[in-house]
Amino acid sequence: MARSAIFSITYPSPDIFLVIKLEKVLQQGDIGECCEPYMILKESDAAKNKEKLEKLKNQAEQFCTRLGRYRMPFAWTAIHLVNIVNCAGSLEKDSFDADSDRKGTWNEKKRKQYERMSVGDEMCNFTSFRPATLTVPNFFKQEGDRLSDEDLYKFLADMRRPSSALRRLRQVTAQLKIDISPAPESPHYCLSPELLHVKPYPDPRVRPTKEVLEFPSREVYVPYTTYRNLLYVYPHNLNFNSRQGSVRNITVKVQFMAGEDPSQAMPVIFGKSSCGEFLKETYSAVVYHNRSPEFYEEIKMKIPPNLTDNHHLLFTFYHVSCQQKQNTLLETPVGYTWIPLMQHGRIRTGPFSLPVSVEKPPPSYSVLTPDVQLPGMKWVDNHKSVFSVQVVAVSSVHTQDPYLDKFFILVNVLEEYSFPFRMKDVIITENNVETELKTSIANLKYASMEPLVKFCHRLLSKLILLIIHPPIINGQIVNLGRAVFEAMALMVNQIHKSLEGNQDQHGHNNLLASYIHYVFHLPDMDQGMLNMMGSQHHGGPIQYATLSRATGRPSSLNLSRSKSISNSNPDLATTPVSPDEEVQKIIATKGIDRSHSWVNSAYAPGGPKAVLRRNHPNSSCDLKQACERSPNRASCYIEGSAFTSSAQTRPTARKLLHEDLALQWVVSSSNVREAALHQAWFFFQLMVKSMAHHLYLSDKINTPRKMRFPDRFVDDINALICTISTDIAGQYQKDLELIERLNTSVAFFLNDLFSLVDRGFVFNLIRSYYKQINTKLLTAQNPNTLIALRMDFIRIICSHEHYVTLNLPCSTLSPPASPSPSVSSSTSQSSAFSSHVQDQKIANMFELSVPFRQQHFPSGLLLTELALILEPDSEGVFFLHKKMISAVHNLLCSHDSDPRYMDPEVKAHVAQLYLPLIGIVMDALPQLYDFTEQYSQRSRHTCVIASDSDSENSSTINQSVAMAIAGSPLPHGYKPAAFQLPAAAARQYSTLSAETSRTLLICLLWVLKNADEDSLQSWAADLSVMQINRLLDLLYLCVSCFEYKGKKAFERINSLTFKKSLDMKARLEEAILGTIGARQEMVRRCRERSPYGNQENVRWRKNITHWKQTTDKVDKTKAEVEHEALVDGNLATETNLVVLDTLEIIVQTVILSESKDSVLGGVLKVLLHSMGCNQSAVFLQHCFATQRALVLKFPELLFEEDTEICADLCLRLLRHCSSSVGSIRAHASASLFLLMRQNFEIGNNFARVKMQVTMSLSSLVGTSQNFNEEYLRRSLKTILTYAEEGLELRDTTFPEQVQDMLFNLHMILTDTVKMKEHQEDPEMLIDLMYRIAKGYQNSPDLRLTWLQNMAAKHSERGNHAEAAQCLVHSAALVAEYLNMLEDCRHLPVGCVSFQGISSNVLEESAVSDDILSPDEEGICSGKYFTEAGLIGLLEQAAASFTMGGLYEAVNEVYKILIPILEANRDFKKLASIHGKLQDAFSKITNQRMFGTYFRVGFYGSKFGDLDEQEFVYKEPSITKLAEISHRLEEFYAERFGDDTVEIIKDSNPVDKAKLDPNKAYIQLTYVEPYFDTYEMKDRITYFDKNYNLRNFMFCTPFTLDGRAHGDLHEQFKRKTILTTSHAFPYIKTRINVIQKEEIILIPIEVAIEDMQKKTQELAFATHQDPADAKMLQMVLQGCVGTTVNQGPLEVAQVFLADIPDDPKLFRHHNKLRLCFKDFTKRCEDALRKNKTLIGPDQKEYHRELEKNYHRLKEALSPLINRKIPQLYKALIPHTSQRNSFNRSSLRKVES
Repeated sequence: MARSAIFSITYPSPDIFLVIKLEKVLQQGDIGECCEPYMILKESDAAKNKEKLEKLKNQAEQFCTRLGRYRMPFAWTAIHLVNIVNCAGSLEKDSFDADSDRKGTWNEKKRKQYERMSVGDEMCNFTSFRPATLTVPNFFKQEGDRLSDEDLYKFLADMRRPSSALRRLRQVTAQLKIDISPAPESPHYCLSPELLHVKPYPDPRVRPTKEVLEFPSREVYVPYTTYRNLLYVYPHNLNFNSRQGSVRNITVKVQFMAGEDPSQAMPVIFGKSSCGEFLKETYSAVVYHNRSPEFYEEIKMKIPPNLTDNHHLLFTFYHVSCQQKQNTLLETPVGYTWIPLMQHGRIRTGPFSLPVSVEKPPPSYSVLTPDVQLPGMKWVDNHKSVFSVQVVAVSSVHTQDPYLDKFFILVNVLEEYSFPFRMKDVIITENNVETELKTSIANLKYASMEPLVKFCHRLLSKLILLIIHPPIINGQIVNLGRAVFEAMALMVNQIHKSLEGNQDQHGHNNLLASYIHYVFHLPDMDQGMLNMMGSQHHGGPIQYATLSRATGRPSSLNLSRSKSISNSNPDLATTPVSPDEEVQKIIATKGIDRSHSWVNSAYAPGGPKAVLRRNHPNSSCDLKQACERSPNRASCYIEGSAFTSSAQTRPTARKLLHEDLALQWVVSSSNVREAALHQAWFFFQLMVKSMAHHLYLSDKINTPRKMRFPDRFVDDINALICTISTDIAGQYQKDLELIERLNTSVAFFLNDLFSLVDRGFVFNLIRSYYKQINTKLLTAQNPNTLIALRMDFIRIICSHEHYVTLNLPCSTLSPPASPSPSVSSSTSQSSAFSSHVQDQKIANMFELSVPFRQQHFPSGLLLTELALILEPDSEGVFFLHKKMISAVHNLLCSHDSDPRYMDPEVKAHVAQLYLPLIGIVMDALPQLYDFTEQYSQRSRHTCVIASDSDSENSSTINQSVAMAIAGSPLPHGYKPAAFQLPAAAARQYSTLSAETSRTLLICLLWVLKNADEDSLQSWAADLSVMQINRLLDLLYLCVSCFEYKGKKAFERINSLTFKKSLDMKARLEEAILGTIGARQEMVRRCRERSPYGNQENVRWRKNITHWKQTTDKVDKTKAEVEHEALVDGNLATETNLVVLDTLEIIVQTVILSESKDSVLGGVLKVLLHSMGCNQSAVFLQHCFATQRALVLKFPELLFEEDTEICADLCLRLLRHCSSSVGSIRAHASASLFLLMRQNFEIGNNFARVKMQVTMSLSSLVGTSQNFNEEYLRRSLKTILTYAEEGLELRDTTFPEQVQDMLFNLHMILTDTVKMKEHQEDPEMLIDLMYRIAKGYQNSPDLRLTWLQNMAAKHSERGNHAEAAQCLVHSAALVAEYLNMLEDCRHLPVGCVSFQGISSNVLEESAVSDDILSPDEEGICSGKYFTEAGLIGLLEQAAASFTMGGLYEAVNEVYKILIPILEANRDFKKLASIHGKLQDAFSKITNQRMFGTYFRVGFYGSKFGDLDEQEFVYKEPSITKLAEISHRLEEFYAERFGDDTVEIIKDSNPVDKAKLDPNKAYIQLTYVEPYFDTYEMKDRITYFDKNYNLRNFMFCTPFTLDGRAHGDLHEQFKRKTILTTSHAFPYIKTRINVIQKEEIILIPIEVAIEDMQKKTQELAFATHQDPADAKMLQMVLQGCVGTTVNQGPLEVAQVFLADIPDDPKLFRHHNKLRLCFKDFTKRCEDALRKNKTLIGPDQKEYHRELEKNYHRLKEALSPLINRKIPQLYKALIPHTSQRNSFNRSSLRKVES
């Protein structure tokens, strides 16, 4: 029925073809003749060829009737699968072989594809291609002489390349339609290769799909899990050329015979299409008239499981008569041959070349092969081989491997006790069977890998059976334990090594793991008895996989139980009564006393290599002896066996697998031991499963744990763990990878043992492991690797499902319920706590004290490991920190999600196991990543680490913390870690990464959240102030760490990159520290296993190493981002609530203590910090409640102590008053009102709060971007309502004062609104802030706030000089008020001291003492009005000056700062400052750019206040006029409209009357700093000329008739000098012009200026260093070139030709003459210099310049040598208004 098939392709390849062969019923004539009609006759010509077709039809009917059972080859085609997979549209367009894309006449493949994709062959993706339907239009005619597979391969090779070979083949027209698609995961209606229904098979009537068995191209290592016993026969060729008679149309009949009688042909041959399911015989296709035909058939048989020597294949050769003649038989037998299938118990397969007998073979032929010359038989071609055939078996019964076969045969012989048994070269008897069996077990290691894997389940089960039921031969138990253990160890290792790729994440081979999990179990003990009684045990017998050719069940399973026996049994009868007892007696006398066993001291370092018996010190024997005598060192049961095949009963022995495995492992020799260690996990898991089954089968599950297993077994386990621990400690440097695996295996084994054996015993095993590792740690070269191993070990131990119970969480710490009795509880007296019992108990719970670690053993180990790795002086590298913290975190996560611990009371008990974690994290505070990200916060962490004198309360971690378990020595360099650390140890950097610190803090918060509140309170009561402050710092850090970042942060940050960088850092550290070798790294990468243990997340796999980083970025979907943000928000709220609860506990604890003030300040700081972060409304309402309670109970905190807290609180509350969430506003308003009321009640006014609130609001509006004024007004209204309606204070001045304060606040808000309007106009914004600050001239605190707001704004825009000025003004303000408070010599006297920095500073002078006194309540109370505040401001000012490049000003700032620091002896800061000064001085050059200045005038009523105002703007250096013009025009055009704004291009005075009143005009002029001549003496450097600037100048050329430019004699120039109200740089970037002065130069003065300028240019170009030839030539050309218009000559001719008539001009005439004299000299110098610079190519040019110069000199000579006689007479002295200009200059001054 089947019309579809599934093909498996284990190893996909581009060379896979689907070949389809057509056969037809045999007819007379060769293939060519028979094909002719199919090729010539077309359907369209049917009418034409009607007669022909009729004739052909009749012939066909005759042939079908007569020769219907025979077939002949007809046609074939092939489909190249790659074309389907790739061209028919693969889902993944993989690259493939270019040849495979050829078009051809073959068309594609048959049916469906099923596949197990192999690694590496990505060329053909057979799993995911688009289903295709193909139509094959024609087939190739089959050539009669090219039928073999080799010929077919050649054709297929031709198909892959363009070849003429295929074109020569003739084509038969035939259409075949085929669907090809990937096979589904679990196809329905499927038949296995044995034609069995494969589930799901819902309806038997539906057409099935056949699964075609695959013969893979190379080995497939998969064990048999189902029964399969198939035989494939391939006849190849036959040579009957020498056979006499008519033998031409030959066919081969193949039969599977159970005996020699023809009736014994078995129906085991699978039928082909249109046949029955199973046939007794099958025929090959006939090639017409061919005496030596080739065959291509595959004959598939389903052979019986128990083959005997009589089973054989029989081949009968027939000549078929095609023509119908009389007296001719249809088929004539012409030869016989056969293949016996069994020989010496093994199946015969492979290629055979057989002789063919002419006659029927004689009786009993089937046991011999045809090669034997039987007497009286005739053979074709003289008994030569004429027929070749191949036999292939696919069988789960026959191993087809000599070593495996021998082993299974021997086991079978023993089970059936069928002696003697003949094998190929030896007869097996009872005497030699033991030797043979041991040899065959030892030889298993030589078996081929593929059969070994295929039969590994069977093989392991048989080997295990040999341990459990040692065979009894001749009444003796043959103990095979050692041999079997050896064979298993080597085999398991061999499988693991050969199948390196087939491993799970633990590095366990999947085949072996699945064997233990699914296949292995112990045989049921009482099965034999129960079988006889017909009942079932434990709900059904446990079936045991056996491999036996016997029809009956193996006898070894039919067991009856008898009592356990050993030589120490006093009831043992001395006289044997029955054969059974006799056997027992023999066993008893041979046995070794097993009541005592190995003691681990034998394996301890330095211990004797002897095996000691605990009670008999004399009877020691060496290991080798023990091994020889060990056959009976296992508990034996003697069983009477009901033997099904015979009446006699045969005794069998029984042992326990786990006991024997443990014993054999302990006593194994070196190479076996090595192999077992490599795969320790396998034997451990085998033992564990065996122990569990044993308890189940022997009904011991409910017996007490100590009585479940015998002492000898327990001793063996102890010895085993001890030796393996020694191996781990000793070999970790040689083969780290092996040791890692071994370490993990031991840990998992002990983890499993917790469920099976006495827990105290397992704790002792853990202790002995720790002992070995710790001993090694003392001398280890590379301790980090060992520590990492120990961490993995404890992590696995702690992952037990009953971990919490193992820790005894509910019991108190009083009695030592310790697994290690060596630690006396008296040692706990060494604790530094007070002796009061209750206090002691609490203290012990919170630190890793001896009682804690005795009581909570696993938890103690875990936390000790954490404490050690976080030791400040431990070299805990990054990956160890991460590893240990992750382990604790994972544990806590598992507790949190465990339904067993959901009840809060239970959770408190669980949290109790982790209480020491709080102390550990407090100790590690300096190492944590600083999430606060501010210098001030960073210093908080380091400053708390001072030595703690109060040793009474210091929570010292007990000395024995270092070692995991009491009684072990301490490692070198370990000091008991108390809370205190010397100040020097304060880390300047964080040793933990952000991710690790965050994880650790989550663990801490979990413990704080779930721990019992009373315990926490009692513990907190015992802490010293310093420790509590450290705890508060920790909570502060938690708040910063878990602050909600918002969705945008998630969209921005790709978490992968963050993690990757950390992991790369860890890898780097490992490489540097040498804890991981390159080879292991490579091996790891191949396996994609994690580098350290197996718990690390997938991030360390090869897909994150550098070559794949580009593909790592994962774009999260919107939903994922939303979800992450939600989780982050919830986490932030939860963590903050935990912090709040902890703060409450601290407050309740310290309320009564003397030190409450210092602690409560810290509490408030944490509270304020949490208010300042992004918080949810839920948290905030609780937070405000706590804050109100604190203020109510402890008002002195805010109103008497440090005011910084009050200021912070006001700022936070105001910020929340402007929140958009109503509930937050309500709470914040209430808090603020209560604060005011509280302050009022203390002193009848609330000046302090008033001042702080006003300052806070100023600060808030000045700096906050997203500040909402509307909401804040609402909140203020609420506060006013509270004040007016409050009954208690109605009659006081309180409501009035509130009203007054709110009025001030509204004023500030109004300014804010203006500021909002000018948000985009930086100059106007700063002007407004300046105006607000000016308004607070009498309120220093508020002025300081606004100055700081301005500094922040300037810094934001990169105006560092202005920011620095704001800070200098702030510092001057503070200095002024500090000076009023007290007169300190080292402090600046006031503003006067700051004059060196800026002349503007004097405006900060205090108005006068009577107006303002610093002693007044609430005045100058901010944190900056202190010496420290002054230092801070000066440091910030210096930093801003440095950023602005004003290094000279840095020096001036430090001149004020250095005396203060000297007075304070702060040498560290002094060193730093001198370093900064050195840097500053070394950076002073003339290459700096300080700024460009422009005069900007505003005209037009649209500008409002700015109308007719003139400013000087300071712009960044190299700003062009066009740039500022464009900026201002664009800005005001946006504000007033495009057509409204006009820029006035010239710099002439503006006549307001001529302007359009509806427009806004801006006049822009570039101005330069202007200095009088006397100023130039002091302004020497480039900095001097660009600092403290108040005068600026611009020039405007004009003529008297109104034109700008005219001839030389009529060209005038106007110089305009502007004076500003303050000097640049100032606290703003534009300053009003307060005075304007104009100087008009007459034409001769203009000429003098021009000539002076030219002369200066020449001098500069001449003396430039290094010389610049081009520059020099350019200047020269401009001076002496003939083509220069209005050049020097023309100037001289105009002004020097005649002596002026006006005596006032004599001096100008003379000055010009002297200028020309200087000018000619400079020209000469320049020419001389040029001559030295030019090359030969410029000589001509230089000559030309010289010629021009001489010409100029000659022309000028008469003019410059003429002196005015009047000037050389005595003159009346006269004064000039300015020393640079004569009185004749016209001057106009405006102010």
